[in-house]
Formats: sequence, structure tokens, C-alpha cells
Amino acid sequence: MNALLSPQPPKFSLQCETSRVPPPIAGSPFTMASRKRKADDNNDEMSVSPLSSPAPSIRQLARPSKKIRGGADVTGRPLSLPRLLETLDNSQLRTVLQTICERHPEIGREVATSAPRPSVASALQVISEYQSKLQAAVPFGQSSSDYTYFRVKQPLVALVDAISDFTPQFLPPVESQPSVSLQFLDGATKIIHSLPDWESQQYRHHKDGAYDELSNAWALVITEAAKRGGGFILHRDGWDQKLARHNQQSGGKLAQAMAALQAEVPWTGNHATAAPTGSSSLSDPNSILNQIINGNYGSPVRVGPW
Repeated sequence: MNALLSPQPPKFSLQCETSRVPPPIAGSPFTMASRKRKADDNNDEMSVSPLSSPAPSIRQLARPSKKIRGGADVTGRPLSLPRLLETLDNSQLRTVLQTICERHPEIGREVATSAPRPSVASALQVISEYQSKLQAAVPFGQSSSDYTYFRVKQPLVALVDAISDFTPQFLPPVESQPSVSLQFLDGATKIIHSLPDWESQQYRHHKDGAYDELSNAWALVITEAAKRGGGFILHRDGWDQKLARHNQQSGGKLAQAMAALQAEVPWTGNHATAAPTGSSSLSDPNSILNQIINGNYGSPVRVGPW
């Protein structure tokens, strides 16, 4: 009977059955498919998440188109006037301007009236440049006076002419300030002192003529300065002493200026080398100079018989 009974199937727990399932082999199709599904699931979640959303595209700013210089129409052309003037130095600019003024006199008159007046420093600077050219022309070593003179004659004449042209600009009535006139004359006289002393009178006439012209200029300025405050500016700023030294250094070539100093401001006492000319201002008791010296200038004027 036991043989006829159907055998009972063995009872095993589900846990044991599942534990007996062998683990999937790495690289098997089942494993790769599982990993692929997980990666796809992660990608789906990231696509939904706002933190993992793609960044917005950066907007490119519009840049101005670069101007292409030249091209098919490149050809030679002269410089523009501003660029041309940038290439010229001071000497070339003066030459161009002088040529234009000579061709068009109306432009020359406009330039002369529009240009600022030269200062004492600028005028003496120009004269000093002529002096430098003269010194550069002096030959080296021992040379005869004739050879030296003809070597320096051209710059010497240019220097003397420059002083002669600039001097009237600083004399009254063009220049109303005696101090400005005296500053220029002082600088110009120093430059004349530096000129060569030639043995021949034929060569010395340039320097002697310059001394005569400057002596007349000194006399004119002294006369005008004496009309203002009795000429106290001459003594206050030491111009009387400077003129006396200039006259001594020139060998008495500024005698006319010293004579004007004696005639106009005799109280300065710096007129020992000058010949007395003209009447003294002290002879007039009513003159302003006499009143200032005697301490009566500005005193009350008496009116009436007492």
C-alpha cells in the first residue's frame, strides 16, 4: 500500500528556494540590462529636477564691425594740414609763416597785430642763440685777426642786427614800464660786452655802433623814469649802479646814458665819469624831486597873506 500511495512532494520554504538562486554573473545580459534601466531612471529623474536643467545659452553681445582701412582703393595721397604741421620744427614753421606773410601782406599785418608781445626773457633768448652761433664760428687755435673776422662776420652782423631790431620794442612809448625796459637793456649790454675787441677800427665798428645805440636807449629810459617819482626806481633797484658798471666795462662808451643820469637824477651820485649837461633838477625849488629830498613833498599849502 505504501507503494501505491502517491509520493508527497517535499516541503521547502520559499526563502530557501530564493536563497539557492545563483547570483547573476557579471557581464551577463541580465546584469547589463538592469544597470541600463537604473541609469535611464536616473536620467529621467535628473531631467525632471530643476537643479539639473541645462543652463540657458549665453547671449552674445553684438560687436561693431571693425572698419577696414585701405582696401582696393589704396593709393598715394598727401598729408592733411594738421599732420603736415606736426612734422615741422620751429625753424621750418617760421620760414613757412614768413613766406606766406610776404606773399599776402594782409595776413602779415593780421599776424603782427594778433601775436602776443615778446617778453624780455624770450627776446634775450633769441639774441643768445645768435651769440651761440657767433661763438661756434670762432676758429680754433691761433689765427690772424683778418681770418677770424671773416669767419665770424656773418653771425656777428646777425647778432648786432637782432639787438638793434629788438631794442625799440622795449623803449617808450611802446613799453610803458621803465623796469621792463631796463631789464632788456641790461641783458643786451652784457651780450655786447662779450663781442670781440678787434684791433682794427674797421672791425670794431660793429661793437662801437651797438654801444652807441644802447647808450641812446639807456638815456631815453632814464629820462622817462625820472618823470615818475623823481626817478627813485633807478636808485631803489640799483639801476644807476648797474649803468655805471656797464659804462666802466665798455670803456666809457655809454657816456650819453651817464649824462642823462646826471641831468635827471643827480642825487644818485653815480655820474663821476659823465660830462655835466643840462640843468639840474635841484635848481628848481618847486620841483617834485627837490620837495622829496627836502622832505616838503605833500606838506599843506598855505593860502593867504600869513
